[in-house]
Amino acid sequence: MPERAAPEPDPGPVTHPEPGAPPFVGVLSGFVAALRAAGLAAGTGDLLVYCAAMVPLDPTDLLDLYWAGRATLVSRKDDIEVYDQVFRAYFLADSAPAPAMMTISAQIAAQVEGAVLDVPATDPPGGGDEEEATLGLMASAAEALRRKSFDACTPEELAAVRRIMARMRLTPPKRRTRRAQPARSGRAPDLRRTVRASMRTGGEPAELRWQRRKVKLRPLILILDISGSMADYSRSLLQFAHSARRASGRVEVFCFGTRLTRITRPLGRRRPDEALEQAAHAVLDWEGGTRIGDSLDTFVRQWGRRGLARGGVVVICSDGLDRGDPEILANAMERLSRQCHRLVWLNPHKGHNPDFRPSTLGMMVVAPHIDLLLSGHDLDSLEELAALLPGLS
Repeated sequence: MPERAAPEPDPGPVTHPEPGAPPFVGVLSGFVAALRAAGLAAGTGDLLVYCAAMVPLDPTDLLDLYWAGRATLVSRKDDIEVYDQVFRAYFLADSAPAPAMMTISAQIAAQVEGAVLDVPATDPPGGGDEEEATLGLMASAAEALRRKSFDACTPEELAAVRRIMARMRLTPPKRRTRRAQPARSGRAPDLRRTVRASMRTGGEPAELRWQRRKVKLRPLILILDISGSMADYSRSLLQFAHSARRASGRVEVFCFGTRLTRITRPLGRRRPDEALEQAAHAVLDWEGGTRIGDSLDTFVRQWGRRGLARGGVVVICSDGLDRGDPEILANAMERLSRQCHRLVWLNPHKGHNPDFRPSTLGMMVVAPHIDLLLSGHDLDSLEELAALLPGLS
């Protein structure tokens, strides 16, 4: 009798989203069904875990979709290649589901920081050239978005910029402390460790031990202008401050309009939207007037005297439109420059103009006390600040 052909594996029932489920559940359900058809053991429980993992993430971000699925749906190393092939065929094909949500556009490209989908190279034969062209177009659009001013960005572009900003890491400069630590070589001998080692050998001369001074990060203090004249930049700068706060523990964040408010604790929350919402509740003068001199004077007297800025890098983000007394601003800047290690000023009106000259009264007053003047009006200038920070030693 002729042998019967082996039955194809049953892909299992397709889970349909409930009426109150998030809109992306149907797309994820179809992806899990495609994995079952390819031979992966992905059940309904795995789909529920995948959906739960995507709730705090962005369903339009290909990196979030890929890594959340790989962490929850793949249990064996041998299945990774099959998972990659199904993922590319399902989400990167021309007939991908939910086009409105899964469109590969410049906005999604900017969100993945460089527009490169970090998936192992398991491309199906014959489809590489078209995908490389698509990713090249996405990368060029992302590069253009990095040099686009915050006040000219659409809400969708600002959301993409903030996702890139959330991945930025700021490293303050380092300084040598007075404390010492053991070292393999150096110029300063560690007499205590040397004598202790010689006592183990009965007082015979032992190998000379060395020490060097410890190195630690300098404090980073961000003082942000959230007045009405900075309304187009303040939220992006707060997102930048949140990224800095999450990257380093020695970061203090203040904001001011007509008064100074410390928002270090609200910005310590993990989710950016929740952190910015808590910071907005703590600030009472959002998008109001501007009194830079009074706010900096409060910082110098209330926080500078406690040593908060001692040996640190102070970054002030403001356009310099001050409605207060210029003498108060000059005195506060002079005292602040003596208290801190370096004083950096971000003025969005500077832009990419290398010949920028201060034109407002406030900027003319603070100019003699500034160590570094940057723009801070787009993502590229903020990345420039992040690159220059470690060298401000």
